[in-house]
Amino acid sequence: MKDLSQLSKDYRRVEQAIVFLEEHFHRQPSLGEIASAVDLSEYHFQRLFSRWVGISPKRFLQFLTKEYAKKLIVESENILDVTYDSGLSSPSRLHDLFVTCEAVTPGQYKTKGSGVRLIYGFHPSPFGECLLAATERGICALRFVPVGDSDRMVNWLQLQWPQSVLHHRPDETGLLHRRIFDFAPDREPAPVHLYVRGTNFQIKVWEALLKIPLGKAVAYEDIARHIGMPLAARAVGNAVGRNPIPFLIPCHRVIRKMGEFGYYGEGPARKKAILGWEAVAAMRRKAA
Repeated sequence: MKDLSQLSKDYRRVEQAIVFLEEHFHRQPSLGEIASAVDLSEYHFQRLFSRWVGISPKRFLQFLTKEYAKKLIVESENILDVTYDSGLSSPSRLHDLFVTCEAVTPGQYKTKGSGVRLIYGFHPSPFGECLLAATERGICALRFVPVGDSDRMVNWLQLQWPQSVLHHRPDETGLLHRRIFDFAPDREPAPVHLYVRGTNFQIKVWEALLKIPLGKAVAYEDIARHIGMPLAARAVGNAVGRNPIPFLIPCHRVIRKMGEFGYYGEGPARKKAILGWEAVAAMRRKAA
């Protein structure tokens, strides 16, 4: 596994490149222009991309276009109806993690975490620094952290679980972090257990998200139809936006039917970066 600290540093430059392309895509900037926008030479920009994702910038950026997004929607039609209907577990996580999901009971929901010991820590990832938090029953939060925004993330966590007691324990959350982002190809990954808190509707939406395979994407309307509420696409969008564990509950895999990537709480550039990264991973898996 590549060094996660280095991947996290690389991601910042990759995000800058994606933002630059979003602003100037209409004139198809050259590789030199993109490299200059992130203060690198063409040579070093190419090397950075190879280190971060393993393919050229031009090939990677093909995964970030509206036409590619439209293709994903067409290819993924009815995928929620035919994939992993036997339960909530799904091998679709990046690196084939085994994810299970447990909902907070209505009584626990009302207490807002009263008496719960909640540990958290900040860690590097391929998509920038992340905040990871967990209770004894599982991971309850994973958020990507804007540079210099750590305090705000801790405040957000406390607001989500206002009656809980927060403990900064990066050594403990580091064990969970390695299960998610650091893995050995020749070793079976350890299970990752999620502990989510939301309304019944939100939890149904999050369970549907867990069924979207790596390298695929569905529309908000597909989620609404799958949970038996075909006219609730807007409500589905709200539930997706309230997902407390982005990436593991892959809300980044929901896009608009017209091929637009849509809103993402962790930032639109990060959503494109994750989808592009996963497209490369899926492509390699198919070729293996």
